Amino acid sequence: MKKISLILLLLLTILSCKKGEKTNLLNEIDWLIGTWENNSDKGNLLEIWKKENDSVYSGQSFYIKAKDTLHFETIQLKQISDSLLYSSSVKGQDNDLALDFRLTSKTQNQFVFENPKNDYPKKIVYKLITKDSLVAIISGIQQGKTSSETFSMKKIK
Repeated sequence: MKKISLILLLLLTILSCKKGEKTNLLNEIDWLIGTWENNSDKGNLLEIWKKENDSVYSGQSFYIKAKDTLHFETIQLKQISDSLLYSSSVKGQDNDLALDFRLTSKTQNQFVFENPKNDYPKKIVYKLITKDSLVAIISGIQQGKTSSETFSMKKIK
């Protein structure tokens, strides 16, 4: 009887330890780390991602045409408990406060972040095509109409 009790106690201890472990979602999107670029007639888009620590990746997004920066955004991917948050801040928008998007779905090569309260974007998707190629899609409502933009990017660093 003591042997069965000891085995049950050991099994419960192992199961409770497993239950307390959290999944590190950032490790699953580490393919994003680096410098990504999209060159087009409209301008040059650069996204630079780096790992700050085990729970935060930081990014910057620049949209440059000629010598003018048309768009500058700071981004963080933050692991909070078992959730992943995409936090974006654009100078001059939303009172310079960060806008948060929650991870709503993922596969090995695709992460979808959404904020249904925001008009545009409501959804941000990163999809890895190859180890040095990804597609970023932003979508939502602009001027009362559904709208989306797709950016194909190549890894340059």
